[in-house]
Amino acid sequence: MKSIQISVWKEGQSHSLQQWQFSPPAPIHIGRSPEQQVVIDQPSISRLQATISFTSLRHGGGYWELSNHSANGTLVNGLSIDRVLLTDGDRIQFAQERVFLLVRLDVEQIVPPLIVAPVKCQHLDNPPNTLFCTHCGQPVKVIQQIHQYQVLKPLGQGGMGTTYLAWDETKLLVLKEMNADMALIPKAQELFEREAKILHSLHHPGIPQYYDFFVAAGRKYLAMELVHGQDLDVYVMERGKISLSQAIDWMVQLCEILGYIHQQQPPLIHRDVKPANILVRTIDRRIFLLDFGAVKEIGTLGGTKIGAPDYMAPEQNNGQPCTQSDLYAIGPTLIFLLTGRNPADFIELTPDGYRFNLAAIPTISPQLQALIDRITQRRARDRYQTAADLIVALQSIGGR
Repeated sequence: MKSIQISVWKEGQSHSLQQWQFSPPAPIHIGRSPEQQVVIDQPSISRLQATISFTSLRHGGGYWELSNHSANGTLVNGLSIDRVLLTDGDRIQFAQERVFLLVRLDVEQIVPPLIVAPVKCQHLDNPPNTLFCTHCGQPVKVIQQIHQYQVLKPLGQGGMGTTYLAWDETKLLVLKEMNADMALIPKAQELFEREAKILHSLHHPGIPQYYDFFVAAGRKYLAMELVHGQDLDVYVMERGKISLSQAIDWMVQLCEILGYIHQQQPPLIHRDVKPANILVRTIDRRIFLLDFGAVKEIGTLGGTKIGAPDYMAPEQNNGQPCTQSDLYAIGPTLIFLLTGRNPADFIELTPDGYRFNLAAIPTISPQLQALIDRITQRRARDRYQTAADLIVALQSIGGR
């Protein structure tokens, strides 16, 4: 018989709590519901947590496969999985509970003939922090398997999602996972899905390339191009203020990207232009614009306030952004790059409302002060109207 034995264990105990023996072909349903074949009565386990199924092979034998069905998560030998082939001695854990399942297989019947399992590389003697084994070329440590992507390490976490460095057998990429708490908010789900849709439609050398969008274990994921570099927020914090020529060059590149998205049909507004969302690529110092989760199409209903307060135009603060709102953010971004300080440090109340006072900054010339002053006018009609207009003005100051 091609049987599978499943026993329930509790951490710290030397004997199983319960045991089952199954034979194919019927699938084995696991969960909290008493209707399942394997019942685990724990509050964090779903009514249907996972399924184990058997697949027969033409030449004899077959294999058992575990599929996760719960957003709470299923782990095999400590790794979170969506779907995995089971082997003898595997330990299955659900939702981080202290109760786990131990799998025992009829190995002689399960392993099909004429298939010899390769010797698994132990990834020994690799340099510290090496991602890929110097012996076999495979990832040294996979912390999680999501869909076809092997997660190698976390990159960062924001309010909307967590980003990971991942591998799909052909390339390194960024995998963005929507945070569990955000998944409960319809507006957050809308923004996450909109980011995937927008990235899929855009093709520009300054925008990370879209690869994939999918749902696994009840969570949404976005796979996109990995750009090796640093965002300008971190770059300035580590290196200090930037030279005028470099700052102008980067802002011209940023205007080229903004001009591209503003020229889409219908036009798009990024709504979150700030140093933390502007990345400089290490290899060639090329600028990339990141995080398209707040992108809005011109003509759609307004009312939602999104953006960083220190970089946000007045009309955007009122929930009525326009393409000139994105260009407004280049003013405070220039201030940050040239001073290494928060642009809010230079805001003063004037008869025309709150404005930037840059007179005491020696690195900002009167000509550049006038340019930033026009970029950050309170009324959008008084600013540069297009990214192309702003590029001409920036290049008149200096840069490339």
